[in-house]
Amino acid sequence: MGAGISSDAAASALISGPAAVARTSQVTLPKECPMHVASTSIQLENAGACGAEHLAMHGAGGGITECPMREEVQKKQQSNAPGGGAASDVWYSECPSAVAAGAAAAPTDIDPTNMMPPPNQRPSPDQPFSLELKREVSSIPKAGTEGENWVYPSQQMFWNAMLRKGWRWKDDDLKQKDMKDIIRIHNTNNEDAWNEVLKWEALRYREGVVPQLKSFKGRAKDFSPRARMRNWMGYGLPFDRHDWIVNRGGKDVRYIIDYYDGGDVDTDYRFTLLDVRPAFDSTSAVWDRMKVTWYRWFFAPKSQQTDDIS
Repeated sequence: MGAGISSDAAASALISGPAAVARTSQVTLPKECPMHVASTSIQLENAGACGAEHLAMHGAGGGITECPMREEVQKKQQSNAPGGGAASDVWYSECPSAVAAGAAAAPTDIDPTNMMPPPNQRPSPDQPFSLELKREVSSIPKAGTEGENWVYPSQQMFWNAMLRKGWRWKDDDLKQKDMKDIIRIHNTNNEDAWNEVLKWEALRYREGVVPQLKSFKGRAKDFSPRARMRNWMGYGLPFDRHDWIVNRGGKDVRYIIDYYDGGDVDTDYRFTLLDVRPAFDSTSAVWDRMKVTWYRWFFAPKSQQTDDIS
């Protein structure tokens, strides 16, 4: 992304097509990414009315004596947080029991940039083992901030997100190490997807303009026209889809990312075939797609022309 990158050189970098990966390990994954699906959360309205369920969640016999959502108690929790990491790495969210049980979260509780409720680092009831709370900072710049990057979910956040989607750990033989592997795969997929986005962005390189990720949304069951067309030709459908909004010097550019099963997970925690491309939302995106297709057809090695998702 430095000065002197030509559009032809950038296009040639895209000849290799979507990021493909090898195979060796055994990790069972959910069929779609659970971290990017809008859901509801419980919101505390009155600390004194948490009731028996609240006490059950926090323990009896001299444990926490007031609602953890209060500032002073939350500070104590952060300083004594389990799972490793400094207090700045720990996020505590809403009380799991509300006055009106099952009350839906207010619209303002959902972060529009990732369609997620506030981070929830609390262990779930009957959770069979402890999970790390530490969150890894990505290499993906966050639009609208000064030098801030997106932060990946912790193991505990990922676990809670899967529960919100209806998954139950008793249905699978899931071990503590599996959650660590799932987080690594999730983070690696996102890093690879961002690298593919940067290849496309290099075609529109302007000095001083740094692409930044503004928002993203999971659309696992909303198959793109390209995915449907490939399916009609006999290929499998992607197991997940994300739409990423990238800020390009003040202009929003939508990218579609289809995730295809590439087999077993390799030693670098890769198993996904990524099909990353700008959506047909503008004439410039259409031109970039045509240009890269031309390069792939006429300049890519024959093996990549046949094996690629192109």
